[in-house]
Amino acid sequence: MTATTDDGGTCGADAVSGPDAAARGPVARAAAEAAARARDHLLGRQDAEGWWKGVLETNVTMDAEDLLLRQFLGIRDEATTHAAALFIRGEQREDGTWATFHGGPPDLSATVEAYVALRLAGDAPDAPHMARASAWIRAHGGLAAARVFTRIWLALFGWWSWDRLPELPPELLFLPSWVPLNIYDFGCWARQTIVPLTVVSAHRPVRPAPFALDELHTDARDPYPTKPLAPALSWEGAFQRMDKGLHLYRRFAPRGLRRAAMNSAARWIVERQENDGCWGGIQPPAVYSVIALHLLGYDLEHPVMRAGLESLDRFAVWRADGARMIEACQSPVWDTCLAVIALADAGVPADHPALVRAADWMLGEEVVRRGDWAVRRPRLAPGGWAFEFHNDNYPDIDDTAEVVLALRRVRHPDPVRVDAAVARGVSWSLGMQSRNGAWGAFDADNTSPLPNLLPFCDFGEVIDPPSADVTAHMVEMLAGEGRAGDPRTLRGIAWLLAEQEADGSWFGRWGTNYIYGTGSVVPALTAAGLSAAHPAVRRAVAWLESVQNPDGGWGEDQRSYRDRAWAGKGESTASQTAWALLALLAAGERESEVVERGIGFLAGTQLPDGSWEEPHFTGTGFPWDFSINYHLYRQVFPLTALGRYVHGEPRLGPRPAPGPATATVPPAASGGRS
Repeated sequence: MTATTDDGGTCGADAVSGPDAAARGPVARAAAEAAARARDHLLGRQDAEGWWKGVLETNVTMDAEDLLLRQFLGIRDEATTHAAALFIRGEQREDGTWATFHGGPPDLSATVEAYVALRLAGDAPDAPHMARASAWIRAHGGLAAARVFTRIWLALFGWWSWDRLPELPPELLFLPSWVPLNIYDFGCWARQTIVPLTVVSAHRPVRPAPFALDELHTDARDPYPTKPLAPALSWEGAFQRMDKGLHLYRRFAPRGLRRAAMNSAARWIVERQENDGCWGGIQPPAVYSVIALHLLGYDLEHPVMRAGLESLDRFAVWRADGARMIEACQSPVWDTCLAVIALADAGVPADHPALVRAADWMLGEEVVRRGDWAVRRPRLAPGGWAFEFHNDNYPDIDDTAEVVLALRRVRHPDPVRVDAAVARGVSWSLGMQSRNGAWGAFDADNTSPLPNLLPFCDFGEVIDPPSADVTAHMVEMLAGEGRAGDPRTLRGIAWLLAEQEADGSWFGRWGTNYIYGTGSVVPALTAAGLSAAHPAVRRAVAWLESVQNPDGGWGEDQRSYRDRAWAGKGESTASQTAWALLALLAAGERESEVVERGIGFLAGTQLPDGSWEEPHFTGTGFPWDFSINYHLYRQVFPLTALGRYVHGEPRLGPRPAPGPATATVPPAASGGRS
């Protein structure tokens, strides 16, 4: 079963299984064979430049808003509309609704936006699929019950009143960084969206609507009902009254101050446009930035606008059936570092041309300029990696940790270059540690509770507090760099131990959910020196054993973000099974029946080409509100788990580093999180 790669390297089953695999029994042989197929499949998906990128699937609001943007700018064409409508129709369920993740409950705002997009595409409101959708929308509160972002899109065409939307004054940009509710109190994805929306809110544009939406109101006599005021002494009531004050301020805002604020917003937006024309490498800020600049007088042929619109076209995925799906983001750095880790842990030689090519590409993606993170860390030198092809303003700690772990698995011909890039990344990410000892994704100490209380913020997370999964990846990376005894690493470990849930799991912020959190933390703790017998590790093992499905796999539904009863529960998936196995293997459970059944699930569900099917969403943008199906997760994580089952845990260090020669690992925190 030996195969020769396109690069001329040999990577057959022996390279994966090792000489003693046959003596280990049928499970070990099945694991080795599945790993060999998965490895060959993954090697075959590498781009010639060295990167990997899977499709990043979200929901139909991306496609609906793309059509609405084109309608607003006057550039919507029939071919694009037809292809987008084909995709949107294909995602509608029997009851007429759309969900935000596979198998999820109906979502009102997604259903409203999809319905409006199909009206743009020419679908008649009395067509059966449209009538089912509008009836469901009315039965669940109509347009008035949709989230603020949906109603902003409706207001652009006069389908909703600007007076019935929260006010976002552009003068917000003038608040210094130490004043509550300044733009740097918001997570980077939120501030990139809010700044252009302050311009939109100030202009309140209305384009002629191509049709009415009367069928989506519950009461034609009162299409814009006002939400009752909460008690004045409650946070909700206080912010509702503040919003009323901002609406009043709008009428009397000094023209000179408003004009200066708009100019500042324009500069802020243009300065953050990436080299590829996008903003932050993600679609929503790009869409709102294009609208804002258009309102500020930038015509569609302006270089900034032209580059922005071209960048949005690159988010389109054209399918074989002619449908067009929009990605919210693209994840080549993340996918590439995870692919390198998977291949190396599956036995691909460290100097294999595919790994060296990937390392070269990742080294070229290093972020070497200062971004918004420097507002809170002004003396910190730049370094690290972002998630996307082009995003120099917002590198993130999670990608940086995983890229370092990946680079250390490659025998690169220029180790000095690798060491220098790793040193910069480690230094930057250490400098981004929050006061509580943990790490968020993009910013340090981005923990103010106030932004989440604004009337405007009714969709998704708008702050970036530390999370267990990001902190775990940092701890694992620091341990690999020989820094397990560094006081900053120990603070991260102590925070993780204190954050363990009472049942033994950890909450997963950026992956679904408790399985992801636990699958991230346990390997980090053991890499940092905690014994497999440590009470926190044993509690995690017991929890994973308790939530294993009868088929041997693991799965967790996105609903666990809202309902704790769903923790660890859901249809088995390849990626989530792999996360559970990574934790169990790190905890020394290789010979257990639980692990063997998990390996059996991966081997038994693998497709002949070495891949896995996974329609379920196991990634997270905003817990519950915005779910992601990373199409490469179903490939890289199972291969990593199979590789570690066959070869054992990876050994990356130790590497000398400043810090105490000996250190005491913190004991388990008592009680855990509730």
